[in-house]
Amino acid sequence: MSASPVPGGTLERAVLVALWRLKRASIREVHARVGAASGLAYTTTATVLDRLHQKGLVARTRVGRTFVYEPKAKQATVERARARHALRQLLGSDPEPAIAALVEAVDEIDHELLDELARAVQARRRARRGP
Repeated sequence: MSASPVPGGTLERAVLVALWRLKRASIREVHARVGAASGLAYTTTATVLDRLHQKGLVARTRVGRTFVYEPKAKQATVERARARHALRQLLGSDPEPAIAALVEAVDEIDHELLDELARAVQARRRARRGP
């Protein structure tokens, strides 16, 4: 299975989230939602959309003199890829201390979430063993 492209940073992700909500939008519409609110130039929003297009995360169609963009990647797929990427960076070459810290952090955030993590681990183990 090949890795899904991951948005390169906060701005790429914000633009992608705006497109998931809008479904289909021009640069101007995305800029109004994300760029203008952050004080970014219109050209910055256009550049980010172009990068997302090059990564295969969005499709674009020329309509008149502008492009209209729509997400190609599903939000769940991208978020899963982002989580995997972050975990690989967190775990590094010696994962045991990071795993312990992760369990502590999850427990501090929500005790029930820790139980959900345990259930997910058990389900994964059962799936690996097979029927």
